[in-house]
Amino acid sequence: MDLRLPGSRWLRSRRPRRITAAAAAVVVLAGAGTWTAAASDDAPAVRRADRVVATGDGVRIDTSYFTAGPGGRRPAVLLGHGFGGSKDDVRQQAEDLARDGYAVLTWSARGFGTSNGRIGLNDPEGEVADVSRLIDWLAGRPEVELDEAGDPRVGMAGASYGGAVALLTAGYDDRVDAIAPAITYFDLADALFPNGVFKKLWAGVFVNSGGGCQKFEPALCRMYERVATSGTPDAEARELLEERSPSAVADRIDVPTLLVQGQSDSLFPLGQADAAAKAIRANGAPVDVDWIAGGHDGGDLETARVQQRTRDWFDRYLKDDEAADTGPAFRVTRTGGVDSTDGRALLRGASADTYPGLDGGGRSFPLTGREQSFANPAGAGPPAVSALPGLGGSGGLGRLSSLGLGVSLDFPGQHARFESAPVGSDLRITGSPAVTVRVKSTADAAVLFGKVYDVGPDGRQQVLPSQLVAPVRVEDARAGKDVTLTLPAVDHEVRKGHRLRLVLASTDLGYASPVAPATYTVSLESDLTVPTAPGVTTAATPLPAWVVWLPAAGAVIALALLLTGRRRTTAPAPDPALADVPLQITGLSKRYARSADRYAVRDLSFRVEKGQVLGLLGPNGAGKTTTLRMLMGLIKPDGGEIRVFGHAIRPGAPVLSRVGAFVEGAGFLPHLSGRENLELYWRATGRPPGDAHLDEALEIAGLGDALARAVRTYSQGMRQRLAIAQAMLGLPDLLILDEPTNGLDPPQIREMREVMIRYAAAGRTVIVSSHLLAEVEQSCTHLVVMDRGRLVRTGPVHEIIGSGDTLLVGTGTPVDEPVAEKIAALPGVASAVRTDEGLLVRLDAGGTAPRLVAELVRLEVPVASVGPHRRLEDAFLTLIGGSA
Repeated sequence: MDLRLPGSRWLRSRRPRRITAAAAAVVVLAGAGTWTAAASDDAPAVRRADRVVATGDGVRIDTSYFTAGPGGRRPAVLLGHGFGGSKDDVRQQAEDLARDGYAVLTWSARGFGTSNGRIGLNDPEGEVADVSRLIDWLAGRPEVELDEAGDPRVGMAGASYGGAVALLTAGYDDRVDAIAPAITYFDLADALFPNGVFKKLWAGVFVNSGGGCQKFEPALCRMYERVATSGTPDAEARELLEERSPSAVADRIDVPTLLVQGQSDSLFPLGQADAAAKAIRANGAPVDVDWIAGGHDGGDLETARVQQRTRDWFDRYLKDDEAADTGPAFRVTRTGGVDSTDGRALLRGASADTYPGLDGGGRSFPLTGREQSFANPAGAGPPAVSALPGLGGSGGLGRLSSLGLGVSLDFPGQHARFESAPVGSDLRITGSPAVTVRVKSTADAAVLFGKVYDVGPDGRQQVLPSQLVAPVRVEDARAGKDVTLTLPAVDHEVRKGHRLRLVLASTDLGYASPVAPATYTVSLESDLTVPTAPGVTTAATPLPAWVVWLPAAGAVIALALLLTGRRRTTAPAPDPALADVPLQITGLSKRYARSADRYAVRDLSFRVEKGQVLGLLGPNGAGKTTTLRMLMGLIKPDGGEIRVFGHAIRPGAPVLSRVGAFVEGAGFLPHLSGRENLELYWRATGRPPGDAHLDEALEIAGLGDALARAVRTYSQGMRQRLAIAQAMLGLPDLLILDEPTNGLDPPQIREMREVMIRYAAAGRTVIVSSHLLAEVEQSCTHLVVMDRGRLVRTGPVHEIIGSGDTLLVGTGTPVDEPVAEKIAALPGVASAVRTDEGLLVRLDAGGTAPRLVAELVRLEVPVASVGPHRRLEDAFLTLIGGSA
């Protein structure tokens, strides 16, 4: 019997130890008397002792033991590492727990780090037995608190592989007192063979990150090779994985359990934690569930918050600290706002007093769509795309989908789709939608991949929440069979006016599909049931009072400037002929201060049309930034005119509301989140909130989960992206960006290029000033080149690049250096440089391509091809005469 007594620690009835004393007797501490201690530089000092433990079957386990502070007994914590890692991965967490008053033991599991042995995927007779031997060792340490002889007070934590061994050990060894597993599995067979479908990409990642098939126990290696070859998991494979799963001892895991699971996780989705929570709670133990923003597919793992909650969990159930706040029974992270569990400006947390499961508060949505037939193509290719294993380090596709960016792909003719009417109000999906369909196949079996998209009002934009799909194998499908699909568990908000789209696809990149061609026919047998978990509420922390009055004060100041500006100048009448022209500059000039004849900009004229991405180029000192500042009304020109949509630009001109700009950086309040800064900025403009188009701007800018973090935690690149999102608020018709890629890494630069192209594609106009000529060449449609304040050249990018005088001469064989020197000395040739392809020849004013070819033939150069070769950099340097 299990019971929780007021004023006492969690108590369990004592069962016979499942790991016998005889097994423990084979433990040998290798290198007796060679303990070493190392103190960290932090206070209080952490003492670390490294030791190798021999298990008696030839396996040697590398361990580290951490303690800190004064002597005396304390509870112990075992920290496991993730698959492919080692004990070094959890060293920082171990040191933090040691400073909090725990004795902490870390170890490298079999086959990882410097521990030897074959990988058994947490084999009860291998890795799990190893952990029980480590508990035996802890029971003999004078620093460790004992519940009774041989039974230390001990908790276990770890992520992924380390989380699973915590669950398994709690089921096999009664001495474990509390656990906090994260982003892990409850049933490994269900995780890798969901509904009878082989999760081939993740299985391959497992094997490769483990060092190859030969590093695993032979039975596991044979199983993997058999299933990977056939594409179909068999009963023997499922049994092998099930016996290594916590679900095999589900009725024996009866300790306080904190389950942390990732929303961005196609390897171990939320359903794994749901199954664990139900089983452990049925045993009478307290269970809390926490859905974090990240997971194996990337996103924010919320490491600091999760580790703090883990410490609180152990304080309550290992130290008997009744004041420890273990948090709500259920918590889910949502993008934006203030974290409700600790008050920090991070990701917003929604919570409930009870865990709602995955089907609470279901609502029915009728779907429309006739019976549909589609193909499973021969070879199962090309496959549809949802999640991509291995992208966790770059942020992952789940992060993109959380921001409303659709990145999934379904091929025509390989899927059926059914759609709801527009939802009448915002809808929060929390859990697993479900639907019943009838499936027929021209083959004996069908493999389908179910998914629910959030479809925008235009019908084109669609988002696959967390990039998750639900595979299902339907046997004996020739005659037709009704199948209830439990779709992936997500936490996702569907905006008013959006639709729900059910897609059933025949392929998916992450899974194995039948290679034989077949035709599937599906029809609806029920409405789509969507769980809403109505008991889950999002708490909000009030903003400081100054946030309320600051926008009003800003509006008063802006109004005063506007009125005084109007008294000083009288704007010319709008020009109706230019009403649809985003920008026309005529004879613009600006002198340097206190100079009558030195100009920053002189007689500049050019025009920009709708839909263009215009690159403003020039060396330092060319006058680019001065031009942009005049365009935005920040400084007054000495001569000429700027008109935006026919209106002359003056400080405070109303037409400037159609202009968004990012010039020379932006200032943000560091303690507020990115989203809160943007909302505050827009409120200060005094314009209606609905005009901000905040979500659209964020979707275009692609800021990611950093929107919910305090700006003080941002890198320079993230501040840059936030500033650009601020410039996009209101979706201005003319967007001005000055060096937008400063501080961004190459992938972010590529994303910024796509942002500009997408923005202009909607009929708006972008002007970008940048020194990265290669990026300008790829992102801009038109160019304005300035030098020393004057216009040098304007026109489409392809015309400016195409007017070059550099030729690429392809040769059948490499050209020797003496021959290249002879070519460089020819009349009409400015230079000749050898390349891998042949020769790069630049002609001077008197040179022509026909004359060059004739001379090359005379010199017996094996000419294979001749063509123009010019980059924007070449054109730019030619236009400015090398003044850059």
